[in-house]
Amino acid sequence: MTKIQTSKLRPGMIVGNDVLNYDNKTIIAKGTKLSQTLITRLELYGILSIYVDETAEQPVPENTGMPADSIPDDDYEPSHFEKIRETEMFREFQADYEEGRKSLEFTVSEMVDKNVEIDPILLLEKPLDMIAKAGSRVSVIDMLHAMRGFDDSTFAHCMNVSLLNYVVAGWLRWNKADQEMAMMCGILFDIGKMKVPRDILNKTTPLTPDEMKEVRRHAEYGYQILRDKHLPDHIKSTAIMHHERYGGDGYPLKLSGDRLDVFARLTAVTDVYDAMTSARVYRAPLCPFRAVEVFEDEGLERYDPDIIMTFLKNVTYTYIQNSCRLSDGRKGVVIMQNPGVYSRPVVKCGNDFVDLNKQRDLRIEEVF
Repeated sequence: MTKIQTSKLRPGMIVGNDVLNYDNKTIIAKGTKLSQTLITRLELYGILSIYVDETAEQPVPENTGMPADSIPDDDYEPSHFEKIRETEMFREFQADYEEGRKSLEFTVSEMVDKNVEIDPILLLEKPLDMIAKAGSRVSVIDMLHAMRGFDDSTFAHCMNVSLLNYVVAGWLRWNKADQEMAMMCGILFDIGKMKVPRDILNKTTPLTPDEMKEVRRHAEYGYQILRDKHLPDHIKSTAIMHHERYGGDGYPLKLSGDRLDVFARLTAVTDVYDAMTSARVYRAPLCPFRAVEVFEDEGLERYDPDIIMTFLKNVTYTYIQNSCRLSDGRKGVVIMQNPGVYSRPVVKCGNDFVDLNKQRDLRIEEVF
């Protein structure tokens, strides 16, 4: 058997040994033929390498006529997101974002370290201002996509989730008060990570079982921090419930269905999506369509059905007319969704229309 870095795995390779997570549960069994979805799962679990059975039949590289890295690039044209980064609107969004993140970090530190009461309405001022300046929910998604890679801190993640919560609550047609409550829940949902040792949160190698248990306790820590504060119950519930799952397989309380606060059900989706599409110390950010594929593959029944389907439909719709690169190296434009299989839209490559729901050997690797 040969040990291979996860980043160098290819679909068709055969797993040599059971791959276990930090709870010693099997993620992928020995003898399994890897698919791109399974490779993505390894990346998400932070598995840096696995054993591959080199005696088994290995994948034959697809013949594209030339090496993938030598496919000629047509006359260069800045991508959609490169153009966004050059706009005054983006520069203002980025400056407001950084100001909001610093304000959030200071306020939360005061609450955790000095037991200071906070007014969550004040924390809404900067995010609501950013929403208003962006002009539309699609623009907010564009701005967040263009921000990927700038900041990977807990507070940046909370800013992202708060903005996403507001956007998705609007897609769900919640009233204005509930949209703002969703934003407040997103701002404070991960506050428990302030109690997790920084060296564990910033660790670049796989966590030990004890370290993983400590990380998972952040949901309980968050509730303990917020429990006695003069804050809406939805904020406190979201802090402890955002890792619960609609089907009952989450933690720490093993609650399910409507027993979960609806704002926690929303945050469960936006938290996972933002984590997947943001850079991490052990992997690059995932393409939004790959993140959606993980949702579909892991089981949509884990999430509130109305929230997850509304989210997947609308977030992928924001990428219609975006340029993309397919897994075979071709460039194209996303032109149409496939209802119910949102990770596999129709892409126009030159004069060809590629229906990814029919051509299952292909996927979108990047949108730009």
